[in-house]
Amino acid sequence: MSAPSRLGEVMALDRLVHEPARLLILAVLSGAKEVEFGFLEQMSGLSKGNLSSHMSKLEAGGLIEVKKSFRGKRPLTELCITPVGRRALAAYRQQLAAVMQELPGPAASPKRR
Repeated sequence: MSAPSRLGEVMALDRLVHEPARLLILAVLSGAKEVEFGFLEQMSGLSKGNLSSHMSKLEAGGLIEVKKSFRGKRPLTELCITPVGRRALAAYRQQLAAVMQELPGPAASPKRR
């Protein structure tokens, strides 16, 4: 595949995964069996509302599972990546790596006059 058409694959990246906050959520979840909401909130630096919004999009896409329960009398929200989410993250990695290989290196930059 030629460089211009390979670079065009940037537009084909999975936008559900590509968004930085959602990519971070998937990356954290890929390295754990389950993660509590509070931990993910601290790791991401996102507000509760923003994190919840991104979680909802990932859950609707089937990439994560959200489990709600109680620990004593306190609500507990746990998240885990689904097999679909693992496949989507792996496919995203491959697509992004292929695109990055086609980018010209710093030496290929045009010289300024």
